[in-house]
Amino acid sequence: MKFDTPAGPNPIDRMKVVGQPHDRVDGPLKVTGTAPYAYERHAVAPGALYGFILGAAIAKGRIAAIDTRRADAAPGVKAVVSYLNAGPLGKGGKNTAKLLAGPEVDHYHQAVAIVVADTFEQARAAARLIDVDYVRGSGAFDLAAAAPTAPLTGGSSKEGSAAPKLDRVGDFESAFAAAPVTLDATYTTPDEAHAMMEPFATIAAWDGDRLTVWTSNQMINWAHEDLAKTLGFAPDKLRVDSPFIGGGFGGKLFLRADAVMAALGAKAAGRPVKVAMTRPMMFNNATHRPATIQRIRLGAERSGKLTAIAHEATSGDLPGGSPETATSQTKLLYAAPNRLIGQRLAVLDLPEGNAMRAPGEASGLMALEIAMDEMAEKLGLDPVEFRIVNDTQVDPEKPGRQFSQRQLVRCLREGAERFGWRARDAQPGRRRDGDTLIGLGVATAFRNNINMKSGARVRLGGDGVVTVETDMTDIGTGSYTVIAQTAAEMMGVGLDRVVVRLGDSDFPTSSGSGGQWGGNSSTSGVYAACVKLREAVAQRLGLDPAACDFADGEVRSGGRGVALTSAARDGELVADDTMTYGTLGKQYQQSTFGAHFVEVGVDAYTGEIRVRRMLAVCAAGRILNPKTARSQVIGAMTMGVGGALMEELVVDTRFGFFVNHDLAGYEVPVHADIPHQEVVFLDEADDKVSPMKAKGVGELGLCGVGAAVANAAYNATGVRIRDYPLTLDKHLDRLPEVGAMRRA
Repeated sequence: MKFDTPAGPNPIDRMKVVGQPHDRVDGPLKVTGTAPYAYERHAVAPGALYGFILGAAIAKGRIAAIDTRRADAAPGVKAVVSYLNAGPLGKGGKNTAKLLAGPEVDHYHQAVAIVVADTFEQARAAARLIDVDYVRGSGAFDLAAAAPTAPLTGGSSKEGSAAPKLDRVGDFESAFAAAPVTLDATYTTPDEAHAMMEPFATIAAWDGDRLTVWTSNQMINWAHEDLAKTLGFAPDKLRVDSPFIGGGFGGKLFLRADAVMAALGAKAAGRPVKVAMTRPMMFNNATHRPATIQRIRLGAERSGKLTAIAHEATSGDLPGGSPETATSQTKLLYAAPNRLIGQRLAVLDLPEGNAMRAPGEASGLMALEIAMDEMAEKLGLDPVEFRIVNDTQVDPEKPGRQFSQRQLVRCLREGAERFGWRARDAQPGRRRDGDTLIGLGVATAFRNNINMKSGARVRLGGDGVVTVETDMTDIGTGSYTVIAQTAAEMMGVGLDRVVVRLGDSDFPTSSGSGGQWGGNSSTSGVYAACVKLREAVAQRLGLDPAACDFADGEVRSGGRGVALTSAARDGELVADDTMTYGTLGKQYQQSTFGAHFVEVGVDAYTGEIRVRRMLAVCAAGRILNPKTARSQVIGAMTMGVGGALMEELVVDTRFGFFVNHDLAGYEVPVHADIPHQEVVFLDEADDKVSPMKAKGVGELGLCGVGAAVANAAYNATGVRIRDYPLTLDKHLDRLPEVGAMRRA
């Protein structure tokens, strides 16, 4: 099915099942500990051995020699594999660096070898017996040092955000010079880790020349393609299976070393092998969100109308990598006739920088939305009203191209009313609660919508059960549930009559989970397959498909109803289809919008920042399940608090690695850090997007949160921090004097 005209009325519009706050259908498996995660799938490969990956001890250079004799002779060891005996390996099309080092080393903790043994402890102990002779090379590890000479480089996150190396509209320099009110400021964001709960993990088993990997991966088709390419064999001899994933946040979009090394280890040992990366290995071996340096210049009339916007961002990555597209949202968010967008990419020899939840926009809005607050203060305008003044209903760079839907103003106004924005004191540092300084902050949320080709297979059995099969994944987002809701709505049955099977490369190729595209795209594929199944049912029953209504377990037409089970009485009916897209995404700018409001308290003595209240108002098309969508948004808001206040990968710029490479040194929010969170979804149905009329919300909930926290901290203290995270050392010496505060 091709979606190339705006969606008219369809069965989804009934909203009997879709759009309702159903509990997750996979919930019982999760709470009873019976959901089959990759490392725990004991039944699929009985007698599996354990693999332990040895990571490179240098960040740049080469391996002069590897001596594995002591490891080979260690108790329980069945195989040791390095580049010396792995055979020829390719590189996945979506991998920046190869996944097995040798003889060159591209980054710290790049996989050097795998030891396979009877137990995990034996494999780990033997890995320490491998003698590797490294020749350390010189590398670049400091973004600030590399930034001045970094070339202009365009690129894409491969997950939705993209921007050219240089983009000009109008004459920015002249407009900025002539503007009566200007801002020119630089902001920085640090390297960040995905830090998902479930580690990278894989069980690999060979059956002759056929390989099956039970792994943890967000994009089954991408993993399937790149693993086959890396190992150099036919894709039809490979199966990838990943029905449950314990978080990914973009870190599991691409093939990683656990799958490759498990496959190599299993081949060498002649038995199934299971591999789970240790937490330190995950931080330096896998991908991360790259640090950015962002310069933003704004020029405005005294009325508040922006006349000039410039956003220039610099990030770093390995040779052949892509920039963190932090300028992406600035191309679309605020109106200004004169614009300059630029991206620079420095070559750094740190672990690969790549997609992390809301790549581009998450980092970019952390800077842009502070700049908007600073400019509002210069103009003497309320920050909410300043954003509203500069709203636009058309693409600022292509005025003839309208947004399919854009309710940003409503998000801001409704959010301000609900949050009690009027209580905010425009003069920073004056509101307090005992020894706590109180501040309110706001930021716009923005994330582009992406439609991805997605397929599914739907079966109707004689018992009336509808089974959906697609390689779509559930990374904790509720894919099982919204897909079940879609099939139930389309086929007119209850959720208890739908079975969903996900994450298997033997199923039709779906959109996969990433970029906020998964929910809308995967359910659209299910919609397409169900349309075909409805046609097959009607044909078997001798009815006109166009005149049939599927409801309450019946097919109704011409005043009579026939039980749905009747259609499959003589055998199962099967239909599959793939949803593809026409040019509506080019005719209309498709985006999601929101507003984040945050209240913080800052301890006047210690400078510690505590978030006290949070509100997100989201305009993101039809919400397929308000309960699972809220879960996604509050999780994203929590992630935003982490990025604002604590998350930072500390780079050792001498030796090129992330020092705080575990959950003791890399801090993420815990329950005690997060207050009450309120989420509001505006009533929308975007007919330009898909037959589901949905978009996505899981990344929108993150975009802008960091800046809202930063703006609230400024409102509380009067101290502006432009370098994330907002740790107390960055404002402690500039806080209002406690005595003066008490006298106020």
